[in-house]
Amino acid sequence: MSRQLTQEPRYRTLADTLAREVRASYRPGDLLPAESALARRFDVNRHTVRRALDELVAAGMVTRHQGRGTQVVDRRLDYAVNAASKVTQNLAEQGLATQTQCLEQGLHVPPEAIAQRFGRHPGEPLLCVDTLRHVDDSPVLLLRHWFDDRRLPGWTHRYRGGSTRALLNQHYDLRLHRRRVRIEAGSANRDDTRLLHCPLNAPLLQLTSDNVDADGALVEISVGRARADRLAYHIDFNDIDEVFP
Repeated sequence: MSRQLTQEPRYRTLADTLAREVRASYRPGDLLPAESALARRFDVNRHTVRRALDELVAAGMVTRHQGRGTQVVDRRLDYAVNAASKVTQNLAEQGLATQTQCLEQGLHVPPEAIAQRFGRHPGEPLLCVDTLRHVDDSPVLLLRHWFDDRRLPGWTHRYRGGSTRALLNQHYDLRLHRRRVRIEAGSANRDDTRLLHCPLNAPLLQLTSDNVDADGALVEISVGRARADRLAYHIDFNDIDEVFP
């Protein structure tokens, strides 16, 4: 009984497989194989295929046309936001090659709102790390990490790029999870256009995360600015209590 309760429904597994294939092998306007062909290929019934395609329709990746079939309409990367999700791992699970470039790091005075959340006095610096995430050699996401520098001695001598979470785990025995997230719309400034290769004032998605250690102490506030035409965030309501406590 417990195994049945925890096993993911077949249509969800199929939807994940089809989503990865759409991102890797299809262009906007391409048609997916017919439901009957997909049913034969994956050895499932057409009802399962239809429910899997419903998931892709809901995610904005495909649309249905009467008499024509299911058409790809979107190539956005789908990033799941929950308490434990990690950008690098999330995209790797979709079969996407990622690289993280360290643009700049050092002690800087944070905005007042961020200083207050860390309990710091105005003008007191935090460790600031700016990174640029590439997916399949294309810049997609700018991340500014504000860290409690007292928890990370020697960081700037160790970090040269790649996953910040991996370094936190490896050298500082810190496994962070999100306590709070805020998603809002923004537009590209001149630095964004230069680094993300997008037009000035292009729509961006900004996600701010408060990331805490196992005891609930704030260690990092990350502010990500992503191209809205390349990346979409989704929140699974099964995890909503973890993401928004």
